[in-house]
Amino acid sequence: MTQEAILTIGQVAKRCGVNSSALHFYEAKGLIQSSRNQGNQRRYHKEVLRRVSVIKAAQKMGISLQEIKLAFATLPNNRTPNDKDWQQLASQWRASLTSRIRYLENLREQLTGCIGCGCLSMKACPLYNNNDELSAIGTGAILLEDVK
Repeated sequence: MTQEAILTIGQVAKRCGVNSSALHFYEAKGLIQSSRNQGNQRRYHKEVLRRVSVIKAAQKMGISLQEIKLAFATLPNNRTPNDKDWQQLASQWRASLTSRIRYLENLREQLTGCIGCGCLSMKACPLYNNNDELSAIGTGAILLEDVK
């Protein structure tokens, strides 16, 4: 690495808008890598800026760190995602995001009504869950979980 390509943890944190502790956490989870200098201080290659930016963007979409790690593992030699890689990752995550949006929209619409828990205490429950018929399907808030 050239001297310009080496960044301190403070430089990466400032440039990416995260705390140093987030970088420690990402490293512990295997999402980013650092090397150590002679004083045992972390040093990062400049490409870590893009990797952290992808992590942050994915997290804003609700993608879990485990999903991000699995996506990164598909990249050859665990390289930093390039433009083509980002397009592929975004396409994969789009389906997951669409599913979550549908779930949240359904939750929003059902929020004040019966959730299918089987309590039969709400006046609306006999309309949705007459005689606790939903218990045959499963446990919990059946109507909230029934998202297609």
